[in-house]
Amino acid sequence: MTVRLLTNIGRLWTGHEIFGNAAILVHNDRIAWVGRAADLPQSVPGVVDDIVDVDHVENLGGALVTPGLIDAHTHPVYAGNRYAELAMRSGGSSAAAIAAAGGGINSTITVTRGTDPWTLCNGVRERLRDWLLSGTTTVEAKTGFHLTRDGELASVRLLRDLEKDPMMPRVHVTFLAAHVVPPEYFGRQHDYVEAVAGWCTDAAAAGADSVDVYCHDGHFTPEDARWILAAGRNVGLTPRLHVGGTAVPRALQVAAEMQCAADLIHKVTDEDIEMMSRYGIPAVVCPATALQSGHLPPVRRMIAKGIPVALGSDHNPGHCGITSMSLVISLAVAAFGMSVGDALRAATLHAAQVLKLEDRGILAPNRLADIVQWDADHEGAFAWSFGLKPRRVWRGGVPVQ
Repeated sequence: MTVRLLTNIGRLWTGHEIFGNAAILVHNDRIAWVGRAADLPQSVPGVVDDIVDVDHVENLGGALVTPGLIDAHTHPVYAGNRYAELAMRSGGSSAAAIAAAGGGINSTITVTRGTDPWTLCNGVRERLRDWLLSGTTTVEAKTGFHLTRDGELASVRLLRDLEKDPMMPRVHVTFLAAHVVPPEYFGRQHDYVEAVAGWCTDAAAAGADSVDVYCHDGHFTPEDARWILAAGRNVGLTPRLHVGGTAVPRALQVAAEMQCAADLIHKVTDEDIEMMSRYGIPAVVCPATALQSGHLPPVRRMIAKGIPVALGSDHNPGHCGITSMSLVISLAVAAFGMSVGDALRAATLHAAQVLKLEDRGILAPNRLADIVQWDADHEGAFAWSFGLKPRRVWRGGVPVQ
């Protein structure tokens, strides 16, 4: 039985409340108590003796402490890079010109398929480690760059195995075989949709948590999405809908039917917002990708309509290499006009809600003790530093080295 007391916390942002001169009592990997240090209980049911005989006492020196951050949208399982393509795109090259030069998502598929498992694993391990060291304790991680049954299932197992390492973040594994139609299925999209729907049972058995479909022009139709998501839901996978750049009403209707979030939203009309509000559809927004696309979603209007908004980095080889959710928070404040409090909630509590993870995202009793001490004394620093650094990170109450 392990008990840890984190005390002398100058400013504690729990997700619901803010305390000065606060303390957190951790029992094993869960929070047993949180509040003002002056109110620290003399006894806690079940761990009374251990309050006195604590294993370790951390003096946090008055710094800001928050829940561990959660990245609600990433694509970390890939090999190689597309730097040349990014340079072409920044110079105004068209998608057709980039494809003709050997770029585009198919280039990542080719390189990932040709990379040995050990090299691929090491690359993913390094990326996940970067997330954790920057204060992100949970990462939603999609497959989607093999697009074969065996390759996609191997990606699921890879992510699940890496999570067992206590020096890795927790991982919410999303099965995204419906990313694009792979080259070998050219002209046979219906056959590929049918195949992916059939792979969902194996993905669940391999350890996937969710199933996702990229429902967007040039990818998959709402009808395709409905079929695959229903197949995944039938075997216990949580549906997700990768809407892409255009939140069309038909795609949002699928999200309403499946009771899932609309992921990676950029272009949102007033009618879309009304529909999301009416059906209770949460949104996942990714400021770095939105800035690249030139379409910034009206996040403040969405929040005003009661739509839960979560933040994601959209880390992927073709657009964004960010592995710092504190940077994403800064970008959300600057680009979307979010308040620091709303942006922090979008990267903690609301991200947990979107992923249906009820055991994290807030510092409260019985929640996971995923905690970050920041190099600042106030959350306003997120709006200033653009990539605020953590001083210490705890995953399940255990300090990350």
